[in-house]
Amino acid sequence: MTYFFQKQSEFSRFKVIGIASSLDTSRFRYYISETLSVPQSSIFNAFVLGEHGDSMVPIFSGVSVGGNPLFSMIDSRDTITENVRNYWKTLRNFKSRSQFGIAKNTFDVIDAILNKKEITIPASVVLEGEYDERDVAMGVPVTINQNGVSKIQKIKLDDTELSSLKKSSEKIRNDIKSVHE
Repeated sequence: MTYFFQKQSEFSRFKVIGIASSLDTSRFRYYISETLSVPQSSIFNAFVLGEHGDSMVPIFSGVSVGGNPLFSMIDSRDTITENVRNYWKTLRNFKSRSQFGIAKNTFDVIDAILNKKEITIPASVVLEGEYDERDVAMGVPVTINQNGVSKIQKIKLDDTELSSLKKSSEKIRNDIKSVHE
């Protein structure tokens, strides 16, 4: 949706912001917190990039918990990744959608823009070379202020994460093409 809205509106790519990746990141932080029985406030640099869907990419390599690398505290990323990707299925057992989570994240973005604050969150923007991707909108870390997206953050990814992000961008690109056909 971010891609099509930006292209059709011809607004600057820095003015069209999709925030589903921030919701996925909230869920990622939740599962790390639950897995380790630690408060979410002790978790830093946890991001989910790429598609808001089955190919989303939780970025484990930069995560620290209480100042310690996450990898020193967990055996595998598989369970947390599966939980984050399938959160919506669990949610369906209780209600039909996650309107409160996305509403809170939307509020944070609007608050930053209107009140001249600065926040860094993962958000979907149209990429023009960032993460070696072009002409695709996907979740990446961005800084948002009163002008919209002020900076697309470049974070270091390990080889597994980079490969997964490429697959996610290809999935999004194929979805875009299917609408054009």
